Amino acid sequence: MKQVLIKGGHVIDPQNNIDSNLDILISGSYIKEISPNIKVDNAKVVDATGLTIIPGLCDMHAHLREPGYEYKEDIASGTAAAAMGGFCTVACMPNTNPVNDSPAVTHSITALCEESALVNVLPIGAITMGLEGRMLTEMGMMKDAGCVAFSDDGKPLTNANMMSLALEYVKNFDSLIISHCEEPTLIGDMNEGAISTKLGFKGIPNSSESIMVARDVLLAEEYDAKVHIAHISTKQSVNILREAKKRGVKVTCETCPHYIVGTDEMVIGYDTNTKVNPPLRSEEDRKAIITGLADGTIDVIATDHAPHHLDDKRVEYAIAANGISGFESAFALCYTALVKAGHITLDKLIELMSYIPLNILKQNDHGVKSETFANLTIIDLEKQFTIDPSSFVSKGKNNPFGGTEVYGEVRGTIVNGEIKMWDKQVNA
Repeated sequence: MKQVLIKGGHVIDPQNNIDSNLDILISGSYIKEISPNIKVDNAKVVDATGLTIIPGLCDMHAHLREPGYEYKEDIASGTAAAAMGGFCTVACMPNTNPVNDSPAVTHSITALCEESALVNVLPIGAITMGLEGRMLTEMGMMKDAGCVAFSDDGKPLTNANMMSLALEYVKNFDSLIISHCEEPTLIGDMNEGAISTKLGFKGIPNSSESIMVARDVLLAEEYDAKVHIAHISTKQSVNILREAKKRGVKVTCETCPHYIVGTDEMVIGYDTNTKVNPPLRSEEDRKAIITGLADGTIDVIATDHAPHHLDDKRVEYAIAANGISGFESAFALCYTALVKAGHITLDKLIELMSYIPLNILKQNDHGVKSETFANLTIIDLEKQFTIDPSSFVSKGKNNPFGGTEVYGEVRGTIVNGEIKMWDKQVNA
C-alpha cells in the first residue's frame, strides 16, 4: 500500500488539541500515525519544514459550472483551482444546464467527478424544478443519489409557502435548505449609498437581503426546521441571525472573503470584477461581518466561487455577470484580514473554513487523527505574496483583489491520501 510521510511540519488541529511539530504517516487514503520523528521505509517523503499543516479546507458554496457552462469552468479546472487554494472538499451549486433537479442529473455529476475531480465534490441539489420556484424537486431521492443539501442558489425562493414546504420536507430525512436571501423587487447594480449615487448606479439596499433573512429565520423557527443562510453581507443580517441563535432557532450562516475584505468603494474604478450578488457593502457592514465571525454568529466562510468567461465581465458594469473566482485567493485573504489583523485566532479560522462546514454538511470523518481520511492543507503562514488572478488555474480570472499583498500561501493539498497540489503544481 502506498505510503506518504510528511516530515517536519507544525500540525494545528483545534478539535483534536494538536499544536505541535509532528510527522504524519499516510497509508493509502488514511492517516496511519501522528507522532514525532516517524521512521518508515518505502514511503514518499514530503518535507514540510517551516510549514503549517491543518485539517483540509471545505468550501460549502461553489460553482463548478459543469454540465452546461464549461466555457466558464469545468469540474477538472474548478477542482484544480480548489486544490491550489487548499480545499480538499467543495460543494457545488445546482445552477448548471441541465439544472441539478433530479437524481439522474445528480448521478451524472457524480460520474463526471469520478472521472475528473481532483478534490472531494459534494453536489447540492435544487429546491425547485428548473430553479423556477414553482414545484419542489424529489429531494429525498436526490439525497439518496448523493446531494448533501438543497438550494435554488442565485434565485431566491420568493414564495414563502414553498419555502415552508421545503423546510418541512427535508426534515423527513435530516437534510438542509440553503437559502439565497434576496428580495427581487429591491435589486440594482451595486450597494445603495453615497457611492452608488455618485456613480449613477441603481442601488441595492441592505433590506434586500435582510428582509429575506428575517423571513427564513421566522419560518425555520415556526416549523422547528434547519436552514442555512448563504453569503450574508449586511450588518442587519448579522443582527437578525445573532438574535435568532439566542432564541434557539436552528439556523446557520456563511459569509465570503470578499465581504470580509472588500467594500463598495472598490466599485469606484468600474472594475466589473467587483460585481457580485449580494454586492460589496459599506465599511460598517464589513466590520459587522468581522464581528459576527469573531463572536460565532457567522458559522462558515465559503468562497461562492463563481468563475466567468472574460466576455461575461468585459462589458458595461450594469450588465456584467455577478461573481468572483475565489478558490485561489480565499485562505490568504481571510488569514491576512482576520488572523494577522488580530480579529480571530488561526484555530477559529480553521473551524470556519474546515470543521464547521464539514459538520453542517454531515461529513464527519475529518481532522488530523489516526484512521481518518488524509485530507490536509499545508500552508506557509509567513509567506507574503501578491494575488495575481492571471496566474489562476481556474478558467475564471474574475477576481478584484489582484495586486493585494497577503500572507498565508497554500503550499500543498492532500486529498484522501493523494498529493493533489504541491508547490503550485497540480497533480491530476
